[in-house]
Amino acid sequence: MKQAIYQDILVEKCKKGDSRAQYNLYSQYVKQMYNVAYRITGSSFEAEDAVQESFIKAFQKLGSFKGKATFGAWLKRIVINVSISNLRKNRYQYVSIDELGEQDILVEQEVLVEDGFPINEVRNAIEDLPDGARVVFVLKAIEEYKFNEISEMLGLSVSNCKVQYHRSKKLLNKKLKGVMND
Repeated sequence: MKQAIYQDILVEKCKKGDSRAQYNLYSQYVKQMYNVAYRITGSSFEAEDAVQESFIKAFQKLGSFKGKATFGAWLKRIVINVSISNLRKNRYQYVSIDELGEQDILVEQEVLVEDGFPINEVRNAIEDLPDGARVVFVLKAIEEYKFNEISEMLGLSVSNCKVQYHRSKKLLNKKLKGVMND
């Protein structure tokens, strides 16, 4: 409760141009937002760039923050949008439904990570996913967005998002099984 009140005070000070309050909000959220950006971009350089751009946008548009969601949730949405936008500008592609076989669309395999399985291996497997599949996987499995929200964010059909998600799970399953057998 105290944290929420403190945060509201910081946001109000930021709206008035208080640079110390901006720094405090930045310090409070930079690591968390970096992690979100990194999971989407798969690159520390691109994640750092996206986070800096996101904070600049957030502070410029703070007047439009109405407090319907927490500041952190509002900022996270900006980070996700900036990360996706930067990926679009730079390189990533989604696989069209037409390029996938019927089995890829119909077969859903769960990725099961056993207790004691090194988390670094899971992170590496996620990072190795093709950009489009990684973005959809991160938004769905880690950030817990719904397919219709992901579809809206990425400008893709819901069915294409589902295909990307299932494809990413299949690729992860294959990669992690290979690691477990080594």
